[in-house]
Amino acid sequence: MSIVEASEQVEHFRQFGIRAFTTTRDVGSFALRGDEPAHVVTERWSRLRDELRSGGPRLATANQVHGDRVLVHHDCWSGWLRADDADGHASTTRGTALAVTVADCVPVFIAHPSGATSLLHSGWKGTAARIIEHGIRALVDRGFAASELYVHTGPSICGKCYEVSPDVYERLTGTKPDRPTPVDLRGLILDHARATGVGHVSTSSSCTRCNNDRFYSHRAGDTGRQLGVMIADERPFA
Repeated sequence: MSIVEASEQVEHFRQFGIRAFTTTRDVGSFALRGDEPAHVVTERWSRLRDELRSGGPRLATANQVHGDRVLVHHDCWSGWLRADDADGHASTTRGTALAVTVADCVPVFIAHPSGATSLLHSGWKGTAARIIEHGIRALVDRGFAASELYVHTGPSICGKCYEVSPDVYERLTGTKPDRPTPVDLRGLILDHARATGVGHVSTSSSCTRCNNDRFYSHRAGDTGRQLGVMIADERPFA
């Protein structure tokens, strides 16, 4: 089975010639700093590159730091880019695959019917910093109306499983409870997206903690990481 076939896919993006998916345990971890030998993980990345190559010659990744920086990629290069500190990527042209590593944090997929894309890694720090607004602005500032964007939050820890301290809860919501309290990061992210004027939002029903047999979860003690991936193919498929 291919990596894409074994992944949870954002099916409604296919109408735009965009492949968007989150990998699963079935294909293994993509953690570059995990417990597996480097050559095993590198081979997994090579398999992914081979599967994505038909859609375009570029794969953009970065050293993730739980911030709000979004890199905008142009089409004047090819190969696999491993950029310095950033937690988001955007491309206004087809043929550039974007990838973020996650394990409880939220992979946020942003698509425009033309093929413009943005992909974000949003944990609680990224959510509090409104990285979703940076990802949307990366496209809006380049001529893509927010009302025409589609935002999907992929597999991540759900609001029932994700309990945070009062201080973290206050940073996320503006309200400080008197005890640790569960919070729904995906719900907050989609609220932030709607507030910018985004016209279409959706979310995965999968929780990395509840569905730990299928996904890696940091809260469950996993060191493995899955990937959120998206690419607007240069030659859109039917």
